[in-house]
This record gives sequence, structure tokens and C-alpha cells, in this order.
Amino acid sequence: MSRDPARPIRVLLADDHALIREGTRELLSRDPQIEVVGEAADGPEAVALVESLRPDVVLVDIAMPGLNGVEVTRRVKGSRPEIAVLALTVHDESPYVIALLEAGAAGYLLKDVHGRELIRAVHAVFAGESVLHPSVVRTVMDHVVADHEPPELHDEFLTDREMEVLRLAAQGHSNKQIAWQLELSPRTVQTHLGNVFEKLGVASRTEAVIAALRRGWLDIEELA
Repeated sequence: MSRDPARPIRVLLADDHALIREGTRELLSRDPQIEVVGEAADGPEAVALVESLRPDVVLVDIAMPGLNGVEVTRRVKGSRPEIAVLALTVHDESPYVIALLEAGAAGYLLKDVHGRELIRAVHAVFAGESVLHPSVVRTVMDHVVADHEPPELHDEFLTDREMEVLRLAAQGHSNKQIAWQLELSPRTVQTHLGNVFEKLGVASRTEAVIAALRRGWLDIEELA
């Protein structure tokens, strides 16, 4: 997603606890490149504000009145797929993690992260990257192992270059880092990732990695 450098990243906060929203707003305000444009205290309000404010990033909690974070994420990605959703929650149980990521969330953080980590995560998901709290990575891996699908040939599905880009993305490299390693432009890397997402029917890096792991295209130990 490209952005005018003069315009900050527009963020919407969705959490039913006013104190959490206030603290998160204060943390994000430390970065002049981030602007909190709205706050929602429940799921329906979050969905409505997404349509009226058109933020770049939505920070969403899981447990909210009206609609939970999973349903909010699903509706946001369904109507505005260009908006990045970043979960910020206390819940690290497998069903919550997997449901949020499969709904299209680009990242999943727990509320024990430091302010600088949250700021980096907002920039990362806005740039099209994925962010997972360290304790969540193993949850995702365990889910993939338990739900593993038989390996399939990918030669006629993803190109060799697309697989190279996907593998590096799965290892946590940014678009710029992938571009440097493969001697490509960042825009070309973004195009390859877009092709991967379209072919796999997903909307984020995390979903693409999960889909590729299930098909046996990526090695779990290589990515751990």
C-alpha cells in the first residue's frame, strides 16, 4: 500500500475498554507518522467507522459487544480489503488466533507488547507485512501440523519466483529485504505477493503462509 509521506498512517482503534483505547492512542501518538482517526467501543461501531473514516489500519480486540473481533475483521476485509487489520488482545488461545488470521488479519499481538513494538507493527501491516506475537507463532504452527493437507505439486500453480518470494516472506523478511536478496524492486516483490494471494485465495501474508504450509510447499522447521 503506497502512502503520501506527508500523510500519516490513519488508524482506527476498536476496543470496548476506554482505558485501553486511551493508552493505545497515547502510545501511537508518539510517532508523527501515525494518526488515530477514530475509536470504537463495540463491533458494529467499528464496522461503521471503517466505512465513514476509511482508515489504513484497524487495531481490533477479540472480545467486543455486538460483533467480536473475528466478525469485525471478516466484514472489514470483505468490504475494504485494502485496509490492514491488526489484532491487539489478551487472548492467545488457538481458536481465537486461527479464526482471526483466517478472517484476514495481517497481524496478531498480545497486550503485553511494548509501545515501540506496537508502533513497528502498525507500520509493518500497513506496508503489507505480517506481524505475529512470538507466543502466537507456535500456536499457528501446531494448528498447521494438526490440519496438514497432503502435499501438492506447485510447479504449474505458483512460479519458482513466487515461491522464492513467499518463502522469504514466511521467514519474516520485509518487501525491501526480499527485493534486496532477490535483486528485484520492492514493487516487483509486491506484485509477486499479490499474485500469490490471488492464486491461494487469501488476503494476507499470514494466510498465504498457512495455506502453503498445509499443502506441504513450505517446511515448518525452516520457518520456526
